[in-house]
Amino acid sequence: MVFLKKLTRKKFWPIQIYRNLIIQISKNPFNVLGIETSCDDTGVAIVNSSRQIIYESIQLQHDIHEQNGGIVPSLAMKSHQIHLPRVINEALIGGKLDIVKDIDVIAVTRGPGLPGCLGIGLSAAKTLAAVLGKPLIGVHHMASHALTARLTHTELIPFPYLTILISGGHTLILVTNGINKHIQLGTTIDDSVGEAFDKIARLLKIPWLKGRGGGPGAALEQFAIGGKSDKFQIPIPMRKDQQRRKEMNFSFSGLKTCIQQLVQKQNLNLEDEQVKKDLAAGGVASNKSIRASLEKLANERYNIPLISPPSHLCTDNGVMIAWTGVERFREGLIDEYNIDHIPKWSIEDLSK
Repeated sequence: MVFLKKLTRKKFWPIQIYRNLIIQISKNPFNVLGIETSCDDTGVAIVNSSRQIIYESIQLQHDIHEQNGGIVPSLAMKSHQIHLPRVINEALIGGKLDIVKDIDVIAVTRGPGLPGCLGIGLSAAKTLAAVLGKPLIGVHHMASHALTARLTHTELIPFPYLTILISGGHTLILVTNGINKHIQLGTTIDDSVGEAFDKIARLLKIPWLKGRGGGPGAALEQFAIGGKSDKFQIPIPMRKDQQRRKEMNFSFSGLKTCIQQLVQKQNLNLEDEQVKKDLAAGGVASNKSIRASLEKLANERYNIPLISPPSHLCTDNGVMIAWTGVERFREGLIDEYNIDHIPKWSIEDLSK
């Protein structure tokens, strides 16, 4: 295979492990175990090189964090410590795979994310890889989001393509030119859209939505369905700043402030459910409305398709990490067992 030429033996690897690597990388198909612990969800999945999700397991933490009004890093880290071994075991048992015989590569989120949470997943992955003599791949969290559609779409999407990432902690516009090549066109200068949604949900005292894909932002989106979007006027950030518009950046920190001021100036009663629904509808563009607007822009104005992964794979999960492991493994992009986590990590640094 062509990508075998890209591999050179690293000093940190014993010779036997390097031989095992060459044997494993030549297998077709091969299986990758992916571990995701960058924030509050403990996700593990097994994906193979034939673009098949063999099994996925996940442990959510909504019940832990809702009472605190947001993610508490120390509690998130403790939950990962408690649940990660079981979640890994569930994925292996569910996929009916033996970690020694059937898993060829270990992939794990290396960053960006919460330092303590990243450390839990990375330590587990490094230990498994080193003890079992498996190749280790450290994955950039946002790059894995950008590559997920190449797994879930009917056909493998060719490079390059425009990527719009809207998540709890990040908002990015990228041009994805390859596995390791992303050009950032724009980002948020303050809060991500997900953070803004979470803060507004907390302000309006909306209970978190339970289950996968839940939380405060999802609860706010669902709550807004019954509201009138034209009831209250919420300004669009940065419309008057020509320089910032030219840079293609976003700003969302003012949304909560605008709604807070609106409540105070008009003496709105937040005990009134309809008032809260109208505020939510006016101040929030839901995932569905964002997707509909993007689809209209792509199809009607530019005659290009809008491709999006299934909603349950748009939140943090082990599938995206395992798939990115597949992509990087094919390119010979293997890491040493002594890598560390990178809590703050620009996606453009991947190509350096």
